Amino acid sequence: MMLRVLLLTSLTLLMLELCGQSLDAKIEHLELQMKELDQQKEALASQVETTKLARIHRDLQKVGLPSENYIKHSALFLEYAEAYEQAKWVAHILTADVITGTAYRSNDFREDPLVTTGTAVEKDYFLKFPQEDGTYTYDGFGFDRGHLAPSADFRWSKKALSESYFYSNMSPQRPGFNRESWAELEGSMRGYIQDHPTTQLYIVTGPVLKEGLPVIERAINKVAIPEMYFKVILDLEAGQAIGFLMPNQKTTYPLISFAKTIDEIETATGLNFFNKIEKEVEIEKTLDKSHWFPETKKGDVEPIYPPSLPAGHFNTVQAKRHAKANKEITVCGTVVSTRYSRSGNLWFNLDKNFPNHIFSFYIAKKDLANFSFDPEAEFKGQVIAVKGKVRPADDAVMMQLLREEDIELYGAEKIN
Repeated sequence: MMLRVLLLTSLTLLMLELCGQSLDAKIEHLELQMKELDQQKEALASQVETTKLARIHRDLQKVGLPSENYIKHSALFLEYAEAYEQAKWVAHILTADVITGTAYRSNDFREDPLVTTGTAVEKDYFLKFPQEDGTYTYDGFGFDRGHLAPSADFRWSKKALSESYFYSNMSPQRPGFNRESWAELEGSMRGYIQDHPTTQLYIVTGPVLKEGLPVIERAINKVAIPEMYFKVILDLEAGQAIGFLMPNQKTTYPLISFAKTIDEIETATGLNFFNKIEKEVEIEKTLDKSHWFPETKKGDVEPIYPPSLPAGHFNTVQAKRHAKANKEITVCGTVVSTRYSRSGNLWFNLDKNFPNHIFSFYIAKKDLANFSFDPEAEFKGQVIAVKGKVRPADDAVMMQLLREEDIELYGAEKIN
């Protein structure tokens, strides 16, 4: 098509020259041809988008959704839970189109016309008061309108992105959760696609709904406030799946701490995901964290589960909260790496390796003489407890160890 247009344009220009037409006429003709090409390109782009949306519909139904009672939008499917005024689950597909997409936040929050019982509305989240100067003041109820299927996953389609702002795709999330750890999880999946551009991710997201949940009292529809949220992700091409179960609150724990098998998420939610795929049983009971978190291949481990620690002991994530307290605490974690600095100080990283380290401690060269054994040989790969004052160090925290008595084995289990 393009070649034919160019040939016709060349022939037309030649005829204009032979007829003695002016340069103005030539310019006018070329501009007309450009306009026609733009219109053809726009029409083709629309056809491509329509076809991609149709493929999403086909592929979502192909892997199996949690129920047959769902609503179909352009690029996401959902089942609405009227009693809680939010979706029970929302399913969508993340593809490499997100990398080059140019559509951005539309913020056109609105009711979902396909939910026959009605959805939540703006007044379930805040009140808006017009001012004389044409602006508004807002009285918020303390919760973000948190996307279940994130709008940024649809930035390749203005239509699909706009539909992600239906209130059926919103759930009341605490700001510290929605804007930090939840956003980090969403961003990590887009990062995965950038590293695996030939695949697509099947994603189902939702709140963990149960009787007795509190509600937003000032909301006109008394929207329920979930305590937990889930997200399950399937890379069918790689035969890998992962789930996440996260509390609706601000947290400083790394995402890997919330990783679960699909089976575990099904137990927590009562939903059945990806029930039409081959090897469903094997895929859903298996979790290869190193596939989704490549840094674990470097020897990183998860911080110790806080409730398992004795009183007065903290894991490496909790240690950061004590960086400005200027008092001694005991921090527990696994020694994943050690090194000697140029000045001769001996450094230890607990749980996470550099440059993703979260807690480090060191023994100054002059203080190594205080130890009756080789600390590096004694503790490398061990779960230990160290006592001292924690202080900030860029995005991590650190501690200086002065005496042999301030370090001991917390457990004898070595990392693999």
